Amino acid sequence: MKVLAIVLAGGEGKRLMPLTADRAKPAVPFGGIYRLIDFVLSNLANAHYWQIVVLTQYKNHSLDRHISRTWRLSSMLGNYVTPVPAQQRLGPRWFAGSADALFQNLNLIYDEMPDHVIVFGADHIYRMDPRQMVDQHIDSGADVTVAAIRQPLELADQFGVIEADPSGRRIVAFREKPKDAVGLPDAPDQIFASMGNYVFKTQALIEALREDALDPSSKHDLGGNIIPMFVKSGGAEVYDFANNVVPGSTERDRGYWRDVGTLDAYYEANMDLISVQPVFNLYNDRWPIYTGNDPLPPAKFVHNEGDRVGHALESLVSPGVIVSGGTALRSILSPGVVLHSHSHVEDSVLMGSVKIGRGAIVRRAIIDKNVVIPDGARIGFDPEYDRQRFAVTRSGVVVIGKNEIVDR
Repeated sequence: MKVLAIVLAGGEGKRLMPLTADRAKPAVPFGGIYRLIDFVLSNLANAHYWQIVVLTQYKNHSLDRHISRTWRLSSMLGNYVTPVPAQQRLGPRWFAGSADALFQNLNLIYDEMPDHVIVFGADHIYRMDPRQMVDQHIDSGADVTVAAIRQPLELADQFGVIEADPSGRRIVAFREKPKDAVGLPDAPDQIFASMGNYVFKTQALIEALREDALDPSSKHDLGGNIIPMFVKSGGAEVYDFANNVVPGSTERDRGYWRDVGTLDAYYEANMDLISVQPVFNLYNDRWPIYTGNDPLPPAKFVHNEGDRVGHALESLVSPGVIVSGGTALRSILSPGVVLHSHSHVEDSVLMGSVKIGRGAIVRRAIIDKNVVIPDGARIGFDPEYDRQRFAVTRSGVVVIGKNEIVDR
């Protein structure tokens, strides 16, 4: 069976501002050396799905550059990961929704004419072997299979909820953030939340997209419009993510999935990486997360003079980092970060080339690229003062945007 993978990477990511002020959401750095899009692309590549189209739209330069520099597959064997910006083939307009993004790019499907089309989102943190989902899809004969993760019933109003028949497989309803969701047949206290990952029969997808494009009342959304079409015709099945077994996974990180659509969720997902036994394990070399890195030297820790000691504890430290007489605790230091003497960084995410001045203290913060924190500055101690200068999340995480000027 021939399979084409399409990754939807065109969203604005408004809830991640200011991290998305200068880049598309899937290009946001994560975990020190990665970009958000690396996780879905790694899942597809590890599963040997090597014909991958990435649909982009807003602020796509950083994303396009990352894909073209990092994700080069052998064209001799017909493999590719290619970014495709909004082509406006049907007129001078942007994508009106995820279904419209596919409809405007049907030429990509016609060029390959696969038996099945995988459509995955680009901004979730997880490991998944998509072959197992595709196998179920083919065996079932369904027109579409929707990946779902089990969530507590009381959280149903935060997700697109899939309701299944007594077998737990055929979808009988697909509802957006319902207040009266019904529990699962085998677990009344749980619901199936859509992961935004789909496998379609190619011809069924083409016909549904054409029908949706002619409906002036449609929002042209996969979850809101296309999937309910298949539910109505009885051709939609659910794939339970709990059944997905990734080589090298542990009981602690098996079934892990994070939607990093908000700043707090993004922060928490980063913090999931740094414990002794991380909730999400980056060190699984049987299912690696691929990315590209600049040619930087190893990280360096210098000075061991009284209280002027350069060290990092419970932290991820990337290439090119210099910890010069400062301290990092439960933090992520991205490439090129420098901590100067007597500085202290705690429970924070520092992106590329951030500089922390002498004696500066940073607590519970996300600091984007190229920001310089002046000597003696204090970030994360006075919520009201921080809000006057920066974004502050509901949980109190201070977020400083790329290239922002920070006064002491």
